[in-house]
Amino acid sequence: MQPFTKNVITVIKNIPTGKVMTYSQVAACAGSPRGARQVVRILHTMTEKYNLPWHRIVNIKGEITIKNAAHQKALLEGEGVIVTQVLTLSLEEYQYKIDPMDFDF
Repeated sequence: MQPFTKNVITVIKNIPTGKVMTYSQVAACAGSPRGARQVVRILHTMTEKYNLPWHRIVNIKGEITIKNAAHQKALLEGEGVIVTQVLTLSLEEYQYKIDPMDFDF
């Protein structure tokens, strides 16, 4: 497994219940600030194997943009996150703010 992939998995597993991170935020914390698309691929291929809380990842605007948006919305709401009918949430309120330097990879 590539170091970046391992780092992405670690970052995602550490997102607390009721909080979200953006794809680009995960990429930056994992060591590649321009690796948001790679985070998408990692989530797609490794969520099941590593039991990742995939639903806690949203886009930079706080929008749910995946095909199964209703499922992601339900999971987030189950954790206390308020998601609007147009599938957006307040990053100001729910974004997990962590300094990338807090991860010791």
